[in-house]
Amino acid sequence: KMIIAVASGKGGTGKTTIATSLVSTIAESGKKVSFLDCDVEAPNAHLFFQPDYDQQKNVDLLIPKVDKDKCSGCGRCGEVCEFHAIVVLGGNPLVFPNLCHGCGSCTLVCPEKAITETPEVLGVLESGSVVNNIHFARGTLNVGEPMASPIIRQLKQWENQHQTEITIIDSPPGTSCPVVESIRGTDFVILVTESTPFGLHDLKLAAQLVDDLHIPAGVIINREGIGDSQAEKFCHEANLPILMRIPFERVIGEGIARGELLTDIKPELKDKFSKMYTNIMKSLKAREVSL
Repeated sequence: KMIIAVASGKGGTGKTTIATSLVSTIAESGKKVSFLDCDVEAPNAHLFFQPDYDQQKNVDLLIPKVDKDKCSGCGRCGEVCEFHAIVVLGGNPLVFPNLCHGCGSCTLVCPEKAITETPEVLGVLESGSVVNNIHFARGTLNVGEPMASPIIRQLKQWENQHQTEITIIDSPPGTSCPVVESIRGTDFVILVTESTPFGLHDLKLAAQLVDDLHIPAGVIINREGIGDSQAEKFCHEANLPILMRIPFERVIGEGIARGELLTDIKPELKDKFSKMYTNIMKSLKAREVSL
């Protein structure tokens, strides 16, 4: 299965706008495609697709619970926890649930078997169908929970059960852990930017991230016509192909605000999305041959 992620160094660049239109274009060609909304802190792709959800699943994180009657205070649990979610002070174990990643190391190394794991619900996964061969899935992080990565990880694993040819991932904005989890294991990343100083600054961070992860990438310049040409200059210097340019037009902003797909607002862009997808697939095949 081919997996393409759509990401951006900052919020508000039009990442979801691009991702939803790309999925719609691929589906119209007759291919079965999955769409994963991995922006679990603020998922909004459903506003464009109105999916009919037929599956739901809670996402649990296993938090350690210490039986102090069994605990010897040896401190092995704290030694193996790289997130400092459990520490032993004066022979007394302390658990910090908001720091726990649910790895289970403390439970495994406890010589007294004094640690058990209790599930804590972090959020929910939902999936369903959309017309035109699109399978839609999203994760939603519960309000107040600090970690989005476990939701994203389980969403990607959950969605693997669906037999589609292509998966498009709408990644969270930025370059933090949730973004890394979203684009990890993908075949290609589309970086969406705008030609402003802020857009350029965050594009550089995102470009460094995909380079560190050794994932091929290209750039879409959205709202072309504002700002300057520095983003384009950076792409040429960094050898990042510019996949598409989308103009800064009022009609596009009005249509997006009504929940319309970009390719419905500007039908002439369908051909550009189709060509972009074809070029991405050709570049990946050429990369496989060269490797």
